[in-house]
Amino acid sequence: MPGNGDSLHHSVGVLAISAGSLLLTVNSYSSNDATALLPPTSLGVLLLILAAILGYAGIRKSLGYDPVFVTLCLTISALWCGSGIIHILYDMKVLNEKDELRDALVPGLATFTLALFIIGAVGIFQKEVLLSMIAFSVSLSLAHEIVMFYESGIGRSAVACSYLIVSALGVYVTVGRGIYFLSKAKIIFPGTNLAKRKMGLQGQNKNDTIMIGLIMNMLSASVFGCKLLGVITSLFVGQVPWLWVAGLYQLGVCIICYRSFDFLSATSFGFTSILKFAEGYALLLRIWEVGDLSFPVPFPVVFAILFFVLALFMTQKSLADGFYLLFFASYCITMAARPNGFFHGGFQGVNISIFAASAIMTALYLYGTRGGIRLLIGEGLVKSLLSRTSLFKLRAEKDVREPFLGYSRYADAEVLGHACSVLAAFAITMAVDPNDPMHSVVLPWVVVAGGLVQFVSGSLAFARGKTLESTAFILYAIMWIVWGLTRYGGLYGNTRGFNLAVGIVCLMLFNGFVVVGTLFVSKTWFADSLTFMLILLSFLLDAINAMPAGYDIAVTIIFGLVSFYCFLSTLFNSSFESPQLPMGSPFVKLSGYGGGGSKCPHLPARKVTSVWQIAEILKNGGTCGVPSDTVYVLVAACNRPEAVAKAYKAKIQAQDRPISLWISSLKQLEPAKHLFSPLLWDFMEAAWPSSISLVIPRGHWLDCFGLKDSAKYIGTPQSIAVRIPDCSVTTFLIDLVGPIAVMSANPTGEADTTHHNQVYAKLGDVLDGVLCDGPSPENIASTVVDCTKIDSGNIGFFRVGLVPKSQVLQIFEDVQKKKVNGYINRGFISDAPQDNTAESDSPGVNFTEIPINGPKSDSDHEIGAETNKHQNGFINHGFSNEDERL
Repeated sequence: MPGNGDSLHHSVGVLAISAGSLLLTVNSYSSNDATALLPPTSLGVLLLILAAILGYAGIRKSLGYDPVFVTLCLTISALWCGSGIIHILYDMKVLNEKDELRDALVPGLATFTLALFIIGAVGIFQKEVLLSMIAFSVSLSLAHEIVMFYESGIGRSAVACSYLIVSALGVYVTVGRGIYFLSKAKIIFPGTNLAKRKMGLQGQNKNDTIMIGLIMNMLSASVFGCKLLGVITSLFVGQVPWLWVAGLYQLGVCIICYRSFDFLSATSFGFTSILKFAEGYALLLRIWEVGDLSFPVPFPVVFAILFFVLALFMTQKSLADGFYLLFFASYCITMAARPNGFFHGGFQGVNISIFAASAIMTALYLYGTRGGIRLLIGEGLVKSLLSRTSLFKLRAEKDVREPFLGYSRYADAEVLGHACSVLAAFAITMAVDPNDPMHSVVLPWVVVAGGLVQFVSGSLAFARGKTLESTAFILYAIMWIVWGLTRYGGLYGNTRGFNLAVGIVCLMLFNGFVVVGTLFVSKTWFADSLTFMLILLSFLLDAINAMPAGYDIAVTIIFGLVSFYCFLSTLFNSSFESPQLPMGSPFVKLSGYGGGGSKCPHLPARKVTSVWQIAEILKNGGTCGVPSDTVYVLVAACNRPEAVAKAYKAKIQAQDRPISLWISSLKQLEPAKHLFSPLLWDFMEAAWPSSISLVIPRGHWLDCFGLKDSAKYIGTPQSIAVRIPDCSVTTFLIDLVGPIAVMSANPTGEADTTHHNQVYAKLGDVLDGVLCDGPSPENIASTVVDCTKIDSGNIGFFRVGLVPKSQVLQIFEDVQKKKVNGYINRGFISDAPQDNTAESDSPGVNFTEIPINGPKSDSDHEIGAETNKHQNGFINHGFSNEDERL
């Protein structure tokens, strides 16, 4: 049975589709605009709201092995998003005639008609009958709408009837799911059993959003292909919503691909999203009637090279993926072949081929990679060939369930970030007329590629915990956006001034800090940030009207070439474990993440085998970072004295935070239980397992752990903190290894570590392994209780942590009441008549009778105790004379 979250998202998606279909059914029964039941603006706004809900449902299910449902939701979401905006534009008189509304809507409707038909057909093979019927019905409605624009004999009733079928199916699914829950899964309507459906979809593509990315390529290609085929009369602002919706959705797919560690697909969709935004910008310029547009020739050539390089690496997934990207390399070449770029027949012909190829790839991806399909698309063929050679060794695919380094679970986005720098640099090599910058299509390449997409790369780098790289990408993005809008958006013109120069100087100052930071990363990053400083200098010289002839072109080409090498080396090194393209070692080497990154394994705590592996490391004298019931800790096995000494020296433990001792149960102390007072033992039994550390007197009981000379590192000369953690993973590890020496997993003086990323970053160079369990359950350390004077009826507090002081005092009071009520620890009863005092073998622990009405200490860390060890009553059989004689 699927989780409630899966069922909720599925129900929300189906209900949203049904609600939108009902809305369109009601609206379609209107025969003309004069009697329209809903104004176009109201209809558009409602469609946008429903598109957002569908997008949410699709994204939440995108990593849940449900390709048909996810693709259906996101496809209809994009459909209603684009058509909703067009209806709003029509009501605002941006589209003045019915013919313009037709030319605006038809390219998108044609795309989604075919896409939904493919989804329905594949759904039949996947036994998704209800979803297939929904897809076929919406596809039929869109087909009727297209015909209605060209044939007046087709009325809106045909469209309404098709949408009514979708609404009826939605009601059926809603009622079925409701009865399913009310009957506690005893009554199941056909086609509504999500558990059975989900089981049947195991093994499908982990990233179900790839299909919507391919459909968005169909959408943009349809706009230009329809013009060449004569389906529409012109390219104009009415088609911009389709192009920008395609770009926006592909940018979202790019992010989700990084989430599923598919950085190759993420990079490809990042590239194609840039094209969509540029196409929309070019059509938008027709509002201002700027005349024939000119495109920067160096830019599409460079973009074609990037697509070609990426296509080579995409063959790792399948030959079909690699060949598919070659269509976009041809796209860029045809754009460079003619100065009017998007508006000539050759370019539009390539779009028709992209449309056909995207439709085929959508069907293949949606159907799934099964035996015959794998052979057809050449999946794994290149990997198989490379595995037979000793020259190249591919990196293993990342398991999305494995522990990750960073704040969130994303793949590295540096490949896309460096590629955006290349594109922005070569785009500004084109000279523009300062009085007419809009005539040259430079703005989208700089603002979208260098700004928007690079900002996404920087954000993902930050999510990966790469602070310096994220800072650099975000700084570059801000600079490209500001300079692109100012220089190529008509805001700059011939104006030169002090204010603009001051702003550039500030950005140069920030970049100076980035240059210094890259000294600790790699030589390629240092070269990249330093050459970007030269770019900023060219902007400054231009602002003060002191630009040397050719300087700006030279520095942009240099920066572009450096960024291209960064792109190529990062792409190559992310794909191959060996050999590696040299990135250059850092000029300054720091300990921490860089030091331990190559040798310190990080293992998922959810796996028993991982705990075994960490246990073996500890048994062999290693030190590891492990989770606990509070924060992460650094541990070493007590029976490996050299490991305890190594941990102490590596940590440089402060005197006020000595090493403590952890056990998994009191059974590990039983060989020395005669060395503990009954009151202390009973208090330990009552307090553990928990986040309470008890500081007890140091004694001969410590010798049973095999610490030998390293015992001097545990605790203080007078006492030791002992605890049984309330964490199953940690106690299981202790069961395998034995008692462990524990210290905080952070450099002395710094805050406690609450995530395995922090452990890896701060102590990665001194640890032999990290057991990863994500964020700590708590951000507060344990409560440390002073039990050195417990036999006098007093306890104190060195630190009040997770467990409140009042709770600890209540536990101690309950133990004392047992004593008063006749509790006898038979492990401490001898055959001889008993005196009022009994001494333990452990120095410093006096088993004296505690007065019932003894005075309480004035200290707020102590509490008076009332006990009588010689009253008859309850007996703790763990201390019986049959087990052990004193």
